[in-house]
Amino acid sequence: MALVEYGAGNLPSVERALTRLGVESRRASTPEALASSDVLILPGVGHFGALMHSLTERSLVNPLRNAVARGVPLLGICLGLQAMFATSDEAPGDAGLSLFPQNVSALPPTGRLPHMGWNQLRRVRPSTMLEGVPDDAYFYFAHSYAALDAGEAGVALCDYSASFVAVLEQGNVFATQFHPEKSGPVGARVLSNFVRRAGGKQ
Repeated sequence: MALVEYGAGNLPSVERALTRLGVESRRASTPEALASSDVLILPGVGHFGALMHSLTERSLVNPLRNAVARGVPLLGICLGLQAMFATSDEAPGDAGLSLFPQNVSALPPTGRLPHMGWNQLRRVRPSTMLEGVPDDAYFYFAHSYAALDAGEAGVALCDYSASFVAVLEQGNVFATQFHPEKSGPVGARVLSNFVRRAGGKQ
């Protein structure tokens, strides 16, 4: 299992969360490393444009897309979810990975921004990522931008100043807007579900 390393993000906390689950992981920062990985995690904190620039500078954009096309399971976390979309209001003119055609929008300022802290999910479709997770569970969020629509891939929403995609699943692509590695036992269950769904590959 490889964590995509692009010079930023929350890799250490994700690594620790995986270690607690007994899952070995490594960091992948080159096209060759991505090409040899059976499972990928794209963590992310910070700015959409900075993330995409870093991936571009390291020649990781096409290898990520190619890995998904080959069927490699990919999990995006927080900004990693947002990077899967085509564009973002946070960085107009910067293209995302375009695994999904929609735009990432700024959350309306009717709620305090950033949306930081614990919140619940509203499930709208069956989800392997949320198997065994109580319906009233709380997860940790920290963001000001979100995907308001992901079509059929959006399996759970969160209601804050707007309803936004909190969990998405489509084929071998998975993502959470919340931080599972910071969400206690329920977050650990989400990560464990991904590992199991990915075939237990390490």
